[in-house]
Amino acid sequence: MDYKQLIIRGISYSQTQSGAYALLLEHEETHIKLPVVIGNFEAQSISLGLEKDIHPPRPLTHDLFTKFIVSANYELVSVIIYQIVDGVFFSNINFKNKSNEEELILDARTSDAVAMAVRFDAPIFTTQQVLNEAGILLELEDVSKEEQPFSETLQTEEDNLKSVSMEELQKLLEEAVKEEDFDTALEIQEEIKRRKKKID
Repeated sequence: MDYKQLIIRGISYSQTQSGAYALLLEHEETHIKLPVVIGNFEAQSISLGLEKDIHPPRPLTHDLFTKFIVSANYELVSVIIYQIVDGVFFSNINFKNKSNEEELILDARTSDAVAMAVRFDAPIFTTQQVLNEAGILLELEDVSKEEQPFSETLQTEEDNLKSVSMEELQKLLEEAVKEEDFDTALEIQEEIKRRKKKID
């Protein structure tokens, strides 16, 4: 089957379900977006997986499963979003045993599959049929404030952070991670990145 590769374009507040988020995936060639409604925990886990340099003091569920996969000598090869039924996406996670090349395919919620994929830097694919059924064309520049990417919506205290020194930011970041306040940690991390970019 001719699969279409998707990239993660951001996570935004869901306009259809209260307390939920929309994971925005995009087919790079056609710029068709695939919005997947996910829960708060999954949104946080995907964001942390993308950040790479923020490590919670205790492993999250997806981190634990990642360690198990590695310990069992498997690797996560890809994620395939293969079907949508009544607005629900169905996905497979494809693993491969490093010792004997044996393949293992597990059915998973799309949110969990993506959270795992980002931890392995594994590609995410879908079918043309799923893109036809659920894909939308929209320019991210036109997205409203309520639909800003997850990392941006967390920056509610952005102005306050700008007045804090780099040393203080590092301390605040360590404190937030220690207390498992990942929303604040991501917010601080973004401010640190912005400052580093300016220095570069």
